[in-house]
Amino acid sequence: MDIKQLKFLIALDQTRHFGQAAALCHVTQPTLSMRLRNLEEELDLVLVARGQRFEGFTEEGERILAWAKTLLAAHDGLQAEAANCRGQLVGNLRLGMVPLYSMDPMQLLTPLSQRYPELRFQLSSLTSEQIIDGLSRNLLDLGLCYLDQIDTSYFDVIELTSTTMGLLYNPAHFAFDQHELPWEALASIPLGLLTRGMHFRQSIDLAFRGRGITPHILLESDSTFQLIQAVNSGLCCAIMPLQGGYESINVSLRIAAIADATVHAPIGLLIRRNEPRSALAERCFMEAKTIWADKNFVS
Repeated sequence: MDIKQLKFLIALDQTRHFGQAAALCHVTQPTLSMRLRNLEEELDLVLVARGQRFEGFTEEGERILAWAKTLLAAHDGLQAEAANCRGQLVGNLRLGMVPLYSMDPMQLLTPLSQRYPELRFQLSSLTSEQIIDGLSRNLLDLGLCYLDQIDTSYFDVIELTSTTMGLLYNPAHFAFDQHELPWEALASIPLGLLTRGMHFRQSIDLAFRGRGITPHILLESDSTFQLIQAVNSGLCCAIMPLQGGYESINVSLRIAAIADATVHAPIGLLIRRNEPRSALAERCFMEAKTIWADKNFVS
């Protein structure tokens, strides 16, 4: 068994296609298939369900895949640790983030990239529960998530300022005179919101319910990008973080503050306390604390 076989297995999971997995790994499809069969023979297990095409992983394959991801993460951490010992900061920073919060993540990644040009980033949009699981299993280096239901004794935490909300809209389709909108003004507006159960959505529902307002919810999605597309088309408006930078994605969009609109759950950047904890993750965590303090994002 070698690290390339594990990379091939993970690439197959990512693409769900033998040819695409081979292209991702810069090998031919026969080479990838042969190396995966060699891995199966060595483990004496069938990992991949094969037919005319890729049909998924067997139950045993799913279990081995989870270990492969952990081993590959440890391998990448070892490489980053060796680079740190040489005075470099290189490697892939794996950052899990909840979808919406009052901070543009590029305000962190841009200065990190400028200071450490050999650093690469892998961003994942996840729930808080998925982020904690990823940190605990060493599948993520850092996690930006809600803190209200997390035992932070297992993590070092940078708590951020409260997330405030605004109404994102396209002025070609909607017009608002007030600088700050009351919740009552949103009652008749077609809205695009995150799906129910997500932290950001829970605060919105609580605000409407506490005022006895039944909103006109036209669209629900777990994708921030799709909400912005809907707003840009004029289909609806969306309640978004006020300082998230979403209006800057398209110069035609605007965002108006909503009165008394704060997400109740605190949010923060987490890094696991116990080993293995890579030097890359530790350095980026400390850099984040400095960068965010300069921008007044730290609580």
